[in-house]
Amino acid sequence: MTQHLQKPKITKVETVARSRLFTIESVDLTFSNGAERVYERMRPSDREAVMIIPVIDNELVLIHEYAVGIESYELGFPKGLIDPGESILEAANRELMEEVGFGARHFDVLAKLTMAPSYFSSRMNIVIAKDLYLKSLEGDEPEPLPQTRWPVSRMMELLQHPDFCEARNVSALFLAHDFLTRNAR
Repeated sequence: MTQHLQKPKITKVETVARSRLFTIESVDLTFSNGAERVYERMRPSDREAVMIIPVIDNELVLIHEYAVGIESYELGFPKGLIDPGESILEAANRELMEEVGFGARHFDVLAKLTMAPSYFSSRMNIVIAKDLYLKSLEGDEPEPLPQTRWPVSRMMELLQHPDFCEARNVSALFLAHDFLTRNAR
């Protein structure tokens, strides 16, 4: 039997730091058992993101993108924020055109994931893109994003690739593998 959990009461929220991109808040909480704690989080946002798993000719299309947090290039799937007024699929197609140089005629939304929800409110929509066609849009990337094609039949071998280790990419890979396996029958 699942125990009913009562959310803690937020008693105070204040901004403790701000940068050009981030606002950090201090959040005072009182739990149902009376325990009080102060947590820190990034200011919540309703803005979501999208990660696209492009499939063309039975291959996944991945990109190499610089990740300043680890000061290295990551191999992964194209991704980006959903602009205000855009649907998930419109954003997926735009990001695909900007980062990979393809548009897609068919999309399947696989899941919506959170990342470090103790600190962030971010949500990433995972989407498979198929029936690709050449189409480029200029994006905000500071340099071209080199591409790698990876056979769908060997997609789980990406887990051994030293540059494929970002958690959202790994999660997307498992979701895509499950989807593509179920739909290959």
